[in-house]
Amino acid sequence: MTVTRKLMAATAITAISATAALAEPGLIIDLGGKFDKSFNESAYTGAQRWVEETGGEYMETELASEAQREQTMRRMAERGANPVVVLGFANASTLEQVAPDYPDTNFTIVDMVVDQPNVQSIVFSEHEGSYLVGLMAAMASESNTVSFVGGMDVPLIRKFACGYAQGAKSVGDDVEVIANMTGTTPAAWNDPVKGAELTRSQISQGSDVVYAAAGGTGVGVLQAAADEEIMAIGVDANQNYMFPGTMLTSMVKRVDNAVYDAFQSAEEGTFETGIQVLGLESEGVAVAMDEFNEDMVTEEMMAAVDEARAAIISGELEVHDYTSDDSCPAITF
Repeated sequence: MTVTRKLMAATAITAISATAALAEPGLIIDLGGKFDKSFNESAYTGAQRWVEETGGEYMETELASEAQREQTMRRMAERGANPVVVLGFANASTLEQVAPDYPDTNFTIVDMVVDQPNVQSIVFSEHEGSYLVGLMAAMASESNTVSFVGGMDVPLIRKFACGYAQGAKSVGDDVEVIANMTGTTPAAWNDPVKGAELTRSQISQGSDVVYAAAGGTGVGVLQAAADEEIMAIGVDANQNYMFPGTMLTSMVKRVDNAVYDAFQSAEEGTFETGIQVLGLESEGVAVAMDEFNEDMVTEEMMAAVDEARAAIISGELEVHDYTSDDSCPAITF
């Protein structure tokens, strides 16, 4: 190699290194908006925490319609974002098509598995966390009837409902669990009016504790529960603060940590593709306790939660995962 070619090669390597060093992560906020007080907002919170702690910057785009998924994902990759973080199972089929076209870009998908060499898939043991809040719901209930409002009727949301029902029925086989889904299209994630209607219907059937896993729709569920003075359970983010006095707890799903870790590992050069499962042991899912619900949760309740949590982690207690066989032993959909 001549001196000139060596210099050209060295310059190219330096340019590539500089480009890699300057690459910013990207975050695509899913339908429902980044201030849905639930899944999306938790992701946004994680990104903001990364900015505050590192002084870094990231690119952000917010989806307004289903039709934007592919175009937005490609545009983010072409702008040089690395990794590109996408939220929710609905992005899986699009990412399957897009990721191979950008082999030098890493992607992270939260809530679904995409088997591509440049994709990091982060999933959670939602059924296990839901089991714990179901147990709490049944122990707190005076009517022996608890309920669940899901967003879009998909296997992932049935996974929440199934875990919840198993936890509730662990308190007693006579505990009744009512479950309703908001709809079968993505609009079901952002319909608080329908969420409130479903909750009132469940209350008329005897429910005095309701668990919402419905994105922005869940705000309507929690509001209706507060208006009717029954207890409610939030999801994804800690929603206890929203209606103090009626919020029994929240099933926290650390989407914020997933986003933060994707950004941080990329910056440190330790980003790994493949599947990561975040469960009870890693506190990827957990029961939220704070000043807003401490007066509502009894010592007996927390002792039962701690015992069940330990049993699940050790393998002594197995919570059935609806998505493993599309069935649930504790409830019929």
